[in-house]
Amino acid sequence: METKRYSTVNELLQDAFQRYRDFPGFTCLGHTMTYGEIDTLSDRFASYLQNHTQLQPGDRIAIQLPNLLQYPVVLYGAIRAGLVIVNTNPLYTARELLHQLKDSGARALVVLANVADKAAEVLPQTDVETVIVTQVGDLLPPVKRLLVNGVVKYIKRAVPSFQFKNSLSLSQALDLGKLPPRPVNVRPESLLLLQYTGGTTGVAKGAMLTHGNLSANVQQVLNHMSKLFKTDSQVVAVALPLYHIFAFNLHGLCAVSRGAHNILIPNPRDLPAFIKALKPYKVSLFVAVNTLYNALIRYPDFQKLDFSELKTSAAGGMAVTEDVAKRWREITGCPICEGYGLTETSPVLISNPDGAPQPGTIGTPVMDTEIRIVDEQGRDVEPGQPGELLARGPQVMLGYWKKEEATAEVLDADGWFKTGDIAIRRPDGYYKIVDRKKDMILVSGFNVYPNEVEDVATQHPDIVEAAVIGVPSTETGEAVKLFVVVGERKVPEDEIIAFCRQRLTGYKVPKIIEYRDSLPKSNVGKILRRELRDQ
Repeated sequence: METKRYSTVNELLQDAFQRYRDFPGFTCLGHTMTYGEIDTLSDRFASYLQNHTQLQPGDRIAIQLPNLLQYPVVLYGAIRAGLVIVNTNPLYTARELLHQLKDSGARALVVLANVADKAAEVLPQTDVETVIVTQVGDLLPPVKRLLVNGVVKYIKRAVPSFQFKNSLSLSQALDLGKLPPRPVNVRPESLLLLQYTGGTTGVAKGAMLTHGNLSANVQQVLNHMSKLFKTDSQVVAVALPLYHIFAFNLHGLCAVSRGAHNILIPNPRDLPAFIKALKPYKVSLFVAVNTLYNALIRYPDFQKLDFSELKTSAAGGMAVTEDVAKRWREITGCPICEGYGLTETSPVLISNPDGAPQPGTIGTPVMDTEIRIVDEQGRDVEPGQPGELLARGPQVMLGYWKKEEATAEVLDADGWFKTGDIAIRRPDGYYKIVDRKKDMILVSGFNVYPNEVEDVATQHPDIVEAAVIGVPSTETGEAVKLFVVVGERKVPEDEIIAFCRQRLTGYKVPKIIEYRDSLPKSNVGKILRRELRDQ
């Protein structure tokens, strides 16, 4: 199928909604919405934003939702209203949410009722004026909606009490959106997304991604992965959260541009529900991280699914282990294609072409992308020699939101982005990552930055010093290990973990605690994590 060029995401959406109007677009909790229904509801949400709020094109809207039908409706509606998206993890603690809302200057928030208590706690300290709350079943048919929302709230007791000064439900917002939305003037250089990342320094920053960045990466991915969405209405399992840049691009944009049928998985850790969601379909594309692949191949009911249409299995975020790759292919008949990218690059830079994957590599650069491997002096190294991977292309971000110094550290005047990752280029043109950013920890595909965990741990009154490293884990790829120097009282491990859990998202919480009398330091007093790793 020909890959169309779009200069903006608005063009992509308009074309997809016209071309695939009657096609199934998104399915969740057993209910399917066509592209035409998504088009209508997102139009109404855009109309509400334009006619019933003070929001103007270019203002930021935070979306704090898991993989539910509400996500594409809200996302596409906000884009059509000319707003800038701030993807926000529903698992964030109040501290993490406050930072992101304040830093982005978000003026609106769409939040799931299940996690709205944290937003209610911090909102008075932010610029957020418009709050839209939704419950899990809000876009399901009436009877099912009442049943699902009732079970979640009253039986599972999964909706804590919360109170906003001013808020309305998503259903109310959609009811208000009766007028056709006004066209907005967006250009390729217009900002579309603030995607938060620790970058190479560990300080949470918003990568500024434009309509041009994301539209270019859609074309690059579809050009490179020839089997992706080769025919209309292919079934796609959406296990990665749409607020993650990889799923945002691949499922939220690439799949939509080809009229694919996205099966949304709200909680991939609930394997029985996961299998139940996929059972009625012959999935043609599966995207996950190594930990999810590992969990599925060990779950007996997964092997009973129909894999006859599975054409592509893709992985990113963390390396796929040899055993997992082998077992997945034995069960499904489909190899896992690994790729490489970063939040700052929309995200895909390099990928294994699905027609010629090379296990153990991240593949070859996507179209219009330049890659260099350089030494510490910035000189290109010979093939086969390790060096820092630099990238340049239309998918590379504008920079970090309101952080000129941090931007200058990673993006030079010629447009080369310094990834901080160490790689080699093989003679056959395929690339291989040999080391990652020095200190970053990768837990189930999510970045954990030691600075943040150490900062939280040392807030405990009895912890004098702290250092964090990643250690191998069969379950999550890596796990967070915390070294602590304590005062007179030896704080119990469970107390330290509970203290961190109150302030950090689950995957950032230390799994291992080691007590030390002192930590290794440089001659200027900097804690040497490298020595801890070496030990």
